[in-house]
Amino acid sequence: LAGVDPDDAYSTIPYDKGAHLLYYLEQLLGGPAVFEPYTRAYISEFQGRSIGTDDWKDHLLTYFAQADPEKAKLLDTLEWDRWLYAPGMPPVGNKYDNRPQKVCLDLASRWLDAADSGDYAQFKPSDIEHFSTMQRVIFLGRLAECTSLSAEVLAAIDGAYGLTGIRNSEVRFSWLSLALKSNYMAVTDAVVEMLSTQGRMKFTRPLYRLLHACPDGRELAEKTFLRLRGFYHPICARMVEKDLGL
Repeated sequence: LAGVDPDDAYSTIPYDKGAHLLYYLEQLLGGPAVFEPYTRAYISEFQGRSIGTDDWKDHLLTYFAQADPEKAKLLDTLEWDRWLYAPGMPPVGNKYDNRPQKVCLDLASRWLDAADSGDYAQFKPSDIEHFSTMQRVIFLGRLAECTSLSAEVLAAIDGAYGLTGIRNSEVRFSWLSLALKSNYMAVTDAVVEMLSTQGRMKFTRPLYRLLHACPDGRELAEKTFLRLRGFYHPICARMVEKDLGL
């Protein structure tokens, strides 16, 4: 990545692979009962500091060498270079309980079927009442993977679940992204409000790009950014400006 702006190279892949590694370590070392005391020690050691990968790895190895030498031997069996530096999939595949995900995907499938039949009366707020934030994001993400949904379908989803007024940023972003992808302009006030009240690039840049791509949203995206440019961190402002071609 020599000569590449780090902001242009941003990707969720390191986060996903890192989570995969940590889950693998937790299972390898004996589950949450073993791993959670380590995570507390990690936080205690490094809170308020910036560290590198080697700092984390050295602390991990030292902790288990002192706490349980047998567990430290397990860590010596890891293909660390492949985990940390090799491209592609992780060297070990974790097994996850997919039941919490399945209910989200099943609900999305029901909505896609209803988009063809027009049967929206079957859906109730209780469908997602007990969903976690991640389950709601997965549900909306599956809908977003499909071709554009009609305004009628999106209005029915919002009517059933009240997503436009939700305050959880992850869920709100997922809903607004889905709506803008389908050129559902009824959410533009909520989009502008979200752009006006936070400046995280993971939310801000995609929302501007999606709004700007809507046939009726280009002017609003540009006017909103020019009004709020000083509100954002300089890096965020520079990247959005580039995204919008200003």
